Amino acid sequence: MAQEWHNHYDAQVRKVSSAITPIISIDRKASRPLHQQIYDEYRSAILGGTLRPGQTVPSTRGLASELGVSRIPVLTAYAQLLAEGYFQSRVGSGTTISLALPSPGILKKSPNARVPSRRPITNHSALPGAIKNQPWLRRWGAFGVGQVAFEKFPFHMWNRLVTRHCRLVSAKDLDYGDPMGLKNLRDAIAVYLGTTRGVRCSAEQIMIVSGSQQALDICSRVLLEPGSRVWMEEPGYRFARNLLVLNGCVIVPVPVDHEGLNVAAGVRLDGKARAALVTPSHQYPLGVTMSASRRMQLLDWAERSQSWILEDDYDSDYRYESMPISSLQGLDRNSRVVYIGTFSKVVFPSLRLGYIVIPEDLVERFQACRVAMDIGPTTFTQAVMGDFIREGHFSRHIRRMRSLYNERRKALVESLGDEIPGLEITGTQAGMHLCTIREGIQDREIADRAAHANLWLVPLSPSYAGKAVRQGFILGFGSTSVEEMPGAVRKLRAALRDVKRRIL
Repeated sequence: MAQEWHNHYDAQVRKVSSAITPIISIDRKASRPLHQQIYDEYRSAILGGTLRPGQTVPSTRGLASELGVSRIPVLTAYAQLLAEGYFQSRVGSGTTISLALPSPGILKKSPNARVPSRRPITNHSALPGAIKNQPWLRRWGAFGVGQVAFEKFPFHMWNRLVTRHCRLVSAKDLDYGDPMGLKNLRDAIAVYLGTTRGVRCSAEQIMIVSGSQQALDICSRVLLEPGSRVWMEEPGYRFARNLLVLNGCVIVPVPVDHEGLNVAAGVRLDGKARAALVTPSHQYPLGVTMSASRRMQLLDWAERSQSWILEDDYDSDYRYESMPISSLQGLDRNSRVVYIGTFSKVVFPSLRLGYIVIPEDLVERFQACRVAMDIGPTTFTQAVMGDFIREGHFSRHIRRMRSLYNERRKALVESLGDEIPGLEITGTQAGMHLCTIREGIQDREIADRAAHANLWLVPLSPSYAGKAVRQGFILGFGSTSVEEMPGAVRKLRAALRDVKRRIL
């Protein structure tokens, strides 16, 4: 009899205590609405273990009375908590904390807890060179690679096109678009590439992507297996190298000389590699142009070994001492070349538009891969960009920028010659950057120190997959005016001298 009484008493205590109103802070002056505050307080209490599975919560009327608010925000908060599975409600039993939730010990993290040293992740995801440790990639200022002259962009014309398409949006424009991209833009790109780059293609072979990185990602998924060996220029573009490694590829670094990728060296290193990633028009980072003989050798190797060539043509629109170099794809007669282009350098990076020119027999495979990845590209910016090209604004913008960048390029080369004699400079004929090489320096250390002077020097050494053969800097000149250039170069000279004094 006594035991029955104790059991009855315990049940009554649990019933009463479980319905006690939790501590909920309401701030009527806060920007967050009342229902959001109530929801957040409950959710935090549940995840923190203050409220436990099975515990009864006050009725909406009772909680509204306790908080001194109307019942509407409480009803709204409870409805959201029910919908997300934090609460459960049964007829005759009221509302309780969901019994399906894990125990509070799982949800609540100890303040002294450490991240486990072993966690199930792929080995190839351990990519080198975190951006947070590379200040030259994060800031705006002199010599920033990839930075364009934003202030010279035709904003008025672009805004007019954006406004036009905003006014013309219809219901069908809100649906998914073609996985290959907007037909009007692909038509415009096909005409442009055929005219200026010698690319042989139709609009049906062009896929719109978010940039050259996504283009390379799709290419590697379609053309390469995990473990595939890929030639890559040494030194080369490290972000492309990281992406290939992320997809399980094995990098075969092939040296670059004054004629570009050394094909004979590549054959000696691995003649049966599955693919070669090259930047023939303006090699990154050294800036050399691949010679005609090397282009023929590369195409011949690809055909004989049944390998692929991935041509990254990232900034070939800007050439200063000759006409633009024709694409490698235009010389290919065996459909071994996949051509990759981007608007990041010639328009602006945040546009996030690039394209792939796909061999005809592979279009269906590329499209299937694209649908699996993200269904397709956004359509609005494509429509604007299509008009920008078709109405002639794009070609006029490129001509203006080519003249501007040529002036900034000359100012940089002259300033380097005046302030830092004996410096080896490469890649001055094209693009938006050049490369300086200096023996006996630690380019990473200098780049770190230069960042404190608002000087964004990209060191050359991280561009090597193996041991860095040369030290130096990749200097962008797109965002630095002619007037600012001498002062920026003097800062570079000071950074070099400061490190030299400390070494001595």
